[in-house]
Amino acid sequence: MQKKKPPLTGIKVLELARVLAGPWAGQLLADLGADVIKVESPVGDETRYWGANLKSKEDSPYFKCTNRGKNSIVVDLKKRNDLDVVLYLAQRADIIIENFKVGNLKKYALDYDSLKKLNPGLVYCSITGFGQTGPLANLPGYDFVIQAMGGIMDLTGETMGPPIKPGVAYADLFTSLYSVVAIQAALLTRKESGQGTFIDMSLFDTQLAVLANQASTFLLSGITPERMGNSHPSIVPYQVFEAKDGLIVVACGNDSQFKAMCNTFHWNFSLAPKFATNQARLKNRKELIEQMSKKLKELDKAEITIALQKAKVPVGPVNSVKHALTHPQALSRGIVKLVKGEPFIRTPILFKDFELNYEKGSPELGASTKTIKRKMSINKIWEN
Repeated sequence: MQKKKPPLTGIKVLELARVLAGPWAGQLLADLGADVIKVESPVGDETRYWGANLKSKEDSPYFKCTNRGKNSIVVDLKKRNDLDVVLYLAQRADIIIENFKVGNLKKYALDYDSLKKLNPGLVYCSITGFGQTGPLANLPGYDFVIQAMGGIMDLTGETMGPPIKPGVAYADLFTSLYSVVAIQAALLTRKESGQGTFIDMSLFDTQLAVLANQASTFLLSGITPERMGNSHPSIVPYQVFEAKDGLIVVACGNDSQFKAMCNTFHWNFSLAPKFATNQARLKNRKELIEQMSKKLKELDKAEITIALQKAKVPVGPVNSVKHALTHPQALSRGIVKLVKGEPFIRTPILFKDFELNYEKGSPELGASTKTIKRKMSINKIWEN
């Protein structure tokens, strides 16, 4: 059976955003079928210039991984004719995503209160570092700073080492995903009411929210969680181990898995009361991990992986990006795709009945400016 068009086909998105959190949300909406117009200044989104040895502003891996499937239009909001173009599109958009500093769009009449009078069904998503309210609302917010302020860095790294940020922009990406969830929820309610809404997304709020069990540990017990390296605060064994030929993760999430691991390697740990339950293992973590580490160091990664996978115990090698993207499972799932000859990572959503939209790569700066202006002149783009 032929799959249907992407689920957001026909939805019009105006992206007044740059760097990562806003553009990543716009890209996901584009993958889901929305028509996304990215508005850029004459110098372009600064991520076009992020990367070593770039031949041009069109070569940035950072920009390419964040702006797939969009049309780029260049405007200078200080010029009346250019501002009129953006206002035209804003009055006809279903969704606006913006990440300007709080209040900065009001002088252009591109703020929500101004636009909702002309476009009552508009879903307007503002993404900022600290949100629209609070003592820090007017400050810029970059992911690295948010990670530092939001607690995740203090939880990441070795116990006696310094705080470490994760290897990707953790707060930005989570905020993007929450933004898309909120946008789609607003679109659903608009079907009944005809009214849009304003969505106030904050990187700081998001970072606090995804502290998850670490936050609840503090809230419920008053105990401040601390860095534990690759160990888990609530589960043992659940960490990185050194095999004969490299590093591997063993993650026993319950007592049955721990017993299965012990049976697989003919260990008697699960028979000892001090290791038989997770609560007991938490109390005797150091002794158990020292003994397990000695035994696993005598085995190859492949030997450990094959044996524990057969026993249904979660296990996996610590792969490089190269090995992860070329892993047989990644190849089987088709996670790497091509658009116009360039590889990219697809959105990790697979619908049984819908295709996603992967027809266009990231746009060259201003590539659609002339086309969009020409179509506007004859009312052939985003007409009501």
